[in-house]
Amino acid sequence: MAKDADSTPRSSTVIRRHSWFTRLWHWINALCLLVLLMSGLQIFNAHPALYWGHASTFNAPFLSIGARRDAAGDPMGYVNIEGLEIPTTGVLGWSRVGNQMQPRAFPEWATLPGPQWLSLGRQWHFTAAWVFGVMLVVYLIYSIISRRRRRLIGVHHGEMGTFGHAVVEHAKFRFPRVRDYNIIQKLTYLLVLFGLLPLMVLTGLTMSPTMDAAWPWLTVVFGGHQSARTIHFLCAFTLVGFFIVHLVLVLVSGVFNNMRAMITGGYRVDEPGARPRDGEAASAPQENRHGE
Repeated sequence: MAKDADSTPRSSTVIRRHSWFTRLWHWINALCLLVLLMSGLQIFNAHPALYWGHASTFNAPFLSIGARRDAAGDPMGYVNIEGLEIPTTGVLGWSRVGNQMQPRAFPEWATLPGPQWLSLGRQWHFTAAWVFGVMLVVYLIYSIISRRRRRLIGVHHGEMGTFGHAVVEHAKFRFPRVRDYNIIQKLTYLLVLFGLLPLMVLTGLTMSPTMDAAWPWLTVVFGGHQSARTIHFLCAFTLVGFFIVHLVLVLVSGVFNNMRAMITGGYRVDEPGARPRDGEAASAPQENRHGE
């Protein structure tokens, strides 16, 4: 990890950054999203194409994953996006199933269950979706009413002016251990928590016949069932991108410190000029009025 460029003498202390509820929600949420992704790919494999509008036209998808024979007559996998065909043999479209290659949109290792089994995949997906949806609503309410949570992820007066500096620090892989999230973290978490995740839930509900009958306005808002399915799929892979970046930053900014914060709640911070009081260990957990 790159060292902080600030040469000011520092001492460190462990603060309480995350509450037990945040930590519990984080790990249950991570498990639910993994199950949702893998079971969702199982469901997608039953009809590996996306459309805009109310109905699937089959012959004009926005995106499709499949297999065909190339000019030499050999089978090949491909991803087609609005007419642009990308060969993906061995990974998507045409991949190994057991001991032989077969046409399959997403490979066996990426789906839940592994074999092609639509009904079980749907059961896994719906079970995880209800757990995830209920916990998301509870956590969003908690994030709004908790003063400490608002302090940690909310954007406050003057913070947008630090955006450029935060970008430069990230580009240089400088991650000082401070009490509060920086502006990039805050904007990202706000976008994911209050934008991307609720959009996933709402587009999922739009595809449910029961919910569609109860709330037909959802179909209108998203432009049709097929549009909702396409948005749902794109949101899922946007989340995959977020998780990859999130994991990389956890590793390069101090994996032990970050993991401890999300397991025990304790997070070590550097405090310029601060010195532990007599009889107080620098690593003793302290309650932090700014973090959670």
